[in-house]
Amino acid sequence: MKFKSLASLGAIAAIGFTSCQSETKKSTTTDSSNTKKTAVVKLIADSFKKEIDGKQVALYTLKNKHDAEATFTNYGGRLVSLIVPGKDGKPVDVVVGFKSVGDYEKATEPYFGATIGRFGNRIAKGKFTLEGKTYSLFTNNGQNTLHGGKKGYQYVVWDASQPNTNTLVLHYLSKDGDENFPGNLDVKVTYTLTDDNELKMDYEAKTDKTTVVNLTNHAFFNLNGDGSGTILNHEAQIFADEYTPVDSTLIPTGKIEKVTGTPFDFTKPLTIGARIEDQNEQLKFGKGYDHNYVLNKTKGMGMFHAAKIKGDVSGIVMDIYTQEPGLQFYSGNFMQSKNTFKTGAKDDFRTAIAVETQHFPDSPNQPGFPTTVLKPGQVYKTSSIYKFSK
Repeated sequence: MKFKSLASLGAIAAIGFTSCQSETKKSTTTDSSNTKKTAVVKLIADSFKKEIDGKQVALYTLKNKHDAEATFTNYGGRLVSLIVPGKDGKPVDVVVGFKSVGDYEKATEPYFGATIGRFGNRIAKGKFTLEGKTYSLFTNNGQNTLHGGKKGYQYVVWDASQPNTNTLVLHYLSKDGDENFPGNLDVKVTYTLTDDNELKMDYEAKTDKTTVVNLTNHAFFNLNGDGSGTILNHEAQIFADEYTPVDSTLIPTGKIEKVTGTPFDFTKPLTIGARIEDQNEQLKFGKGYDHNYVLNKTKGMGMFHAAKIKGDVSGIVMDIYTQEPGLQFYSGNFMQSKNTFKTGAKDDFRTAIAVETQHFPDSPNQPGFPTTVLKPGQVYKTSSIYKFSK
């Protein structure tokens, strides 16, 4: 997250568990027989045509010269599909999603592919104090507020324009008092599919009253393909030496701790399932990985190199670069087989991951974390890139 008033502090400032077992340990749920080959499903534009809240919903497809495709709907600013070439040259849809806007409306998991705001991740007990005034938000995650509240940006219909075949621009005016957040927040998100098979996400926002902002995208990835089964054999490397441990409600304690000697150490490539069943209090709280990593400023693409994820079957590598200080790594622990993906597969336990570039959870209540405060006259501006190779 970059604010103009903090630019002089450099990129990170401007943008503002028990001992582990052997790294060769494998979870019993990572058997390769749980992975299925799936075909790319062609989306039908008419299945996304609907009027919601008086605004028209539609489907938008971005293409590049390598036949990669990213398909969005302006309902929730959602990434519905992302097709890139696998190691055999065949196309793989690496984002799980649904085949109609109706499926998104009725889904028990509200965040598939969504553009998240006004504040991504959790705010403790739905409260924060800003300039002496306490704001109370809707608590939609136990006693806490998650991803903007009852009607976060995943439920709004964004104004959309497609200036060229590579780019989608989304706009939303979040009015003063929206979900009890202060200030009229004018938000613009630009998604670009480059000819280097990068999905670039550019976020920008302005306010007329001091507020808090933390925007991200909540795509759920399976690099072996939508509906292909477990993600536990995916190999992950996260460029972070520290993380923010949480309490039993998944709110950060305020401490920043080293990952060394814990199941959270992905400083070297390791399968996601290698230590996910270790006896560890933090893993118990999250039912697996659902934690914010403090990026260690490894440089890449003029940003921070946040993570590298590799699909064990497809061979597809996803490199994540960002101007944000943190990365939320979520291993699909709350997927409950209640929704049907576009391939016909269910959203089974740990069959997709989310890797959200962000400021830290509960930052408005944590003075030791990078600030998420945005004031009038400042511009919130931050970018992230998800780059695919094989």
